[in-house]
Amino acid sequence: MELFTEWYSIAGFLVGMVIVFMLLGIPVAFAFLTANIIGAMIFMGGLNAMPQIVVNAVESVTIFALIPVPLFIIMGELFFHTGLAVRVFDALDRCFGRLPGRLSYITVAGGTIFATLSGSTMANTAMMGSLMVPEMTNRGYKRHMSMGPILGTGGLAMIIPPSALSVLLASLAEIDIGKLLIAGVFPGLVLAVLYSILIYAQVKIDPDAAPEYTVEQYTFGQMIWSLIVNVLPMGLVVFCVIGLIILGIATPTEAAGFGALGVMVLALIYRVLTWKILVKAFSGSLRVTAMVLLIILASSTFSQLLAFTGATTGLIEWATKVELAPLVMLLIMFGVLLILGMFMDQVSMMLLTVPIFFPLAEMLQFDVIWFGLVMLLALEISLTTPPFGLLLFVMMGVAPEGTTLWQVAKAAAPYIGCALIVLVLLIIFPELGTYLPNLMVK
Repeated sequence: MELFTEWYSIAGFLVGMVIVFMLLGIPVAFAFLTANIIGAMIFMGGLNAMPQIVVNAVESVTIFALIPVPLFIIMGELFFHTGLAVRVFDALDRCFGRLPGRLSYITVAGGTIFATLSGSTMANTAMMGSLMVPEMTNRGYKRHMSMGPILGTGGLAMIIPPSALSVLLASLAEIDIGKLLIAGVFPGLVLAVLYSILIYAQVKIDPDAAPEYTVEQYTFGQMIWSLIVNVLPMGLVVFCVIGLIILGIATPTEAAGFGALGVMVLALIYRVLTWKILVKAFSGSLRVTAMVLLIILASSTFSQLLAFTGATTGLIEWATKVELAPLVMLLIMFGVLLILGMFMDQVSMMLLTVPIFFPLAEMLQFDVIWFGLVMLLALEISLTTPPFGLLLFVMMGVAPEGTTLWQVAKAAAPYIGCALIVLVLLIIFPELGTYLPNLMVK
């Protein structure tokens, strides 16, 4: 073991193993589990270390804090499969009238609402793409006006609560799940506003990008009634989930249960809840939950292995000796995430970076909730970074025939710019992300 005398050689070996296994096509969780077993055999005393590895792995997934993940997923699955999402879009459609670029604005408004109720970036993009792209294409919208807003609002699901990835990140980093969920409210809303400003500017510069067309006119009373019937109930579910957490009335787990029950009750009231829909929602949730738990199990063991071998401690000591300003270190970590996002999915990125980045963040005296939010923002941006941003491929699947990856990436670029503006605002005004978590009743 003379090859592994320095922390960087150990860290390089362990991380390198995971990357090689993933390049070979081994699923993420199994790539980490294999690396864990090999690492334990080399650095922790061979087979004698296996019982302890198993005990630690089981303890990492048998915790109450992980229950919000399947509940938020059920909430989004019910919202999608029952057709409640379509009702929201129909109501918003009545309210935008003849506004230039109205379908792009509807995409941002409806996508933001759906993001809060689905918590799934992929589901958000897939549903919005299937629902809005054909309609905008038929109306003569240029590609950047149809695909750009969908790619932008698709990433909002990662920041705006309830977000399943926020719960996963908080669990991996062992920080307060409720606070990280709530921290995304203001940045997410600011991002949605920036998207709307961007659409306004694009239409002003090129009116032909979103041609006007005749739409049915509704009275003010009809608009209000449509919002009350189709949007307000869903909005109340979201505000109750967020409010229960902020006021300390319920834990994130209890609030997630309330949210799932709330959407189910709404589906019953609208008479759209069927046995078939329930089976789809719960089976989908079961598959995703099993995957998430296996990933957490593998990641937790990997973190312990890094700590045991001294790789984590060595990295922190190195970062302490390097005379770089905290902001520079933050931007370096942000850049690493963006680069990884070109080649890896977001869960894999979290598994690789959380054990390294969060100890560094604590050493640099960053607020861990604020840093978690910055990391989520980086993960969101990385979803649309070419050549392998996952949302780019989801959009390719629903885009008009003949659409190229370059056209999709070009449509996403201005929205990536908006997300970078939010990053700058978070750095200048950290309260944007910490104000609501600090209000939470302990």
